[in-house]
Amino acid sequence: MTPTESAILRTVLYGDVFDFALTVPEIHHFLIADQPVPYPELVHTLEHSTYLRSILTVEAGYVVCGHRRDLIPLRQERDRVAAQLWEQAQRYGVWLARLPFVRMVALTGALALRNPAGLADDLDYLLVTTPNRVWLARACSILLVRWVKLRGIVICPNYVLAATALEQTRRDLFMAREITQMIPLYDTGIYSALRAANGWVTAYLPNAKAPFYPQPEPAAGRGWNALKRLAEALLGGAVGDRLEQWEFKRKSRRFARELHQPTSAAQIDAEHVKGHFNDHGHPILRKYQERLRRYELDAETLPIAGD
Repeated sequence: MTPTESAILRTVLYGDVFDFALTVPEIHHFLIADQPVPYPELVHTLEHSTYLRSILTVEAGYVVCGHRRDLIPLRQERDRVAAQLWEQAQRYGVWLARLPFVRMVALTGALALRNPAGLADDLDYLLVTTPNRVWLARACSILLVRWVKLRGIVICPNYVLAATALEQTRRDLFMAREITQMIPLYDTGIYSALRAANGWVTAYLPNAKAPFYPQPEPAAGRGWNALKRLAEALLGGAVGDRLEQWEFKRKSRRFARELHQPTSAAQIDAEHVKGHFNDHGHPILRKYQERLRRYELDAETLPIAGD
């Protein structure tokens, strides 16, 4: 195979792990390669590669492995579900942005890639906060989570980090995809800083330099901005420091056992609240590597797992 053929197949196989049929623009954007590939070259390769045409199916604008045609109607259904969930995701992203000390909100998880399992899917978010207020911001977000749950909607701000901790220590293909597929909803400036702090992702996804689904940044509202500034003024001094430390220590004790489970990928410290007690990344990469071997692709020719 040529490098472009290999990159296309690798990208389709990664989507296959998630039962996800990809469009051609999605393949180009999230292309797993060691060098950027221009869109015309990718399209030409898809259309004229004898090898790819023998193992891939292109139908209704989607690309799947030849034996996975069932993923195409599944993707079409999930596109319809995503369209229905999107307004909710934006609405609650605005509510999260109104909380004290929250400086950035991004949509993550399945919905960020238009791949929700159903209308009851969680709405996952990443929050970036001011330094030394990660735990107070998270506590405020949990109050919002509980209020929204009364309305039958589940929102999950499951990764909260300080603006001084944007660089991710885990560096592998799974994390690169998580970073590149997130959709900033509030403060694109901090989103740009996050991407700059994680420039290593280009070793995995050289074409994914901006959000695939960019969204206009909604206004939080003057009244809400005034309330937010007031709350931050009240909790920005010594009282806030004591509350921050109290909440951090309380939650650290509560999560101590889960943190030491062998399947945990959680990170609980003064700058991070990442409640991923069941690690999805390594199992997904194992499944991906199985697919690479099935198609006789060398997993070592491109980095999969980092340091």
